[in-house]
Amino acid sequence: MSQQLHHDNNQFTKKQFPITLVCDRVNSPANIGSIFRIADSFGVEQIYFCGQDITVVSKRMQRTARSTHEFTPYKQSEKITDVIEQLKMESYTVLSLEITENSIPVSEYHVTTSEKIAVVIGEENFGVSEKVLALSHQNVHINMYGNNSSMNVATATGIALYEITKQWLVVS
Repeated sequence: MSQQLHHDNNQFTKKQFPITLVCDRVNSPANIGSIFRIADSFGVEQIYFCGQDITVVSKRMQRTARSTHEFTPYKQSEKITDVIEQLKMESYTVLSLEITENSIPVSEYHVTTSEKIAVVIGEENFGVSEKVLALSHQNVHINMYGNNSSMNVATATGIALYEITKQWLVVS
């Protein structure tokens, strides 16, 4: 019989990747909490929550985050374009997770060992803003095979981070 592993007896080595998440108007407490858990799971270095009137810390977020918001650094900014420009000046490659006419599957984006990546994710109803898409180095998407053309932002973030981090593990 298999025994379920817990934090103190699992096989995973703690790692941090040079990945910053940039949230474009993501404001649902449940999604924010899930994004903290996913960011912690994939060794994300930091998160930016961008937009007006974004409440990051709430009781609902804390229940969903399960304390991961205490381990993953985060910042807030009203102007996402300022955050993107700063990250570009710091030599981050900006990838926007959005289906566009020129996006490529995130699984086909090739990471280099020295690359720092900023992954921009958008609020579910509006996605990543046109201004940010124009500032991005590359737009990436998740191939989907059903009738729907979008998925929950936290779910999409987890899939994208899995695809990106698994490449670093292969190339390093």
